[in-house]
Amino acid sequence: MLRGAVVAFAGICVAGSVLTSVPALAGDMDGEEARRFVIGKMFSYQCFEGTRGAGRVFADGSVVGTVQFRGEGPVRRAFLPANTLQVKGQNVCASVSGMPFSPCFNLTKTADNAFRGAISGLGFAYCDFTRQGGRLRIAERARENNRPLALRPSLAEARN
Repeated sequence: MLRGAVVAFAGICVAGSVLTSVPALAGDMDGEEARRFVIGKMFSYQCFEGTRGAGRVFADGSVVGTVQFRGEGPVRRAFLPANTLQVKGQNVCASVSGMPFSPCFNLTKTADNAFRGAISGLGFAYCDFTRQGGRLRIAERARENNRPLALRPSLAEARN
């Protein structure tokens, strides 16, 4: 179950986060367009089955973010290593240890700050991504909720 969730999150983040400026027109993005649109930016996402969260994809294909599976239970931190997300020709794909295949994604720009990522061949399995304000916005939300901003887990949390 957890591996499936990580794969779903990787796919979501790959679709949404392996990607700095694309023409303002909506439409399908190839791998390089997606890369320019997403890399280094913070996106929140909501998936067809309720999974949601936020994340940032880095140039090395790693991902840092949060995920709440099916919109229930705790919000978990998620870290995917370098090369998890990869541009392969015209496609954005995920490489997750333990998966027998590397899922690829169709990315469609839906607005200047948003896109939809769907698993290739499974159009019903998609997530909608919306660019967020980045660290400042996250820090503002943490302050509004009276919570400290924690970008990395403490040693005590890591041991649990």
